[in-house]
Amino acid sequence: MEKVLIIGIIAVFLLGPEKLPHYAAQLGRLVRQLRDMANGAKDRMRDEMGPDFDDVDWKKLDPRQYDPRRIIREALSDDEPAVAAAAAAPTLTRAARSAPVRKATVPLGAGELAPFDSEAT
Repeated sequence: MEKVLIIGIIAVFLLGPEKLPHYAAQLGRLVRQLRDMANGAKDRMRDEMGPDFDDVDWKKLDPRQYDPRRIIREALSDDEPAVAAAAAAPTLTRAARSAPVRKATVPLGAGELAPFDSEAT
């Protein structure tokens, strides 16, 4: 809140007391227009989706809930079965479900050379 107060004080000095009411009214109109646009988008979405709009769990669709570190940790851990991990993890996209599953790597034996592909760039 103190940042908004500082911006307001700077605006008073830069704009002056004559122009400040005009710009404050413009800001009020802009905020009102943005609020009307958001409400219009919500009403349009409700009209297009019909009664299913109220049944959607919007928090489940929030992309901020997906933690890539947790997903990778669960994918790499061999401690828990894949079925339990799949039940606990959120629904994945089609691309994530079709991604190839990597097999566990086996460490090289003593004196064994690493695989080499002479045609690789």
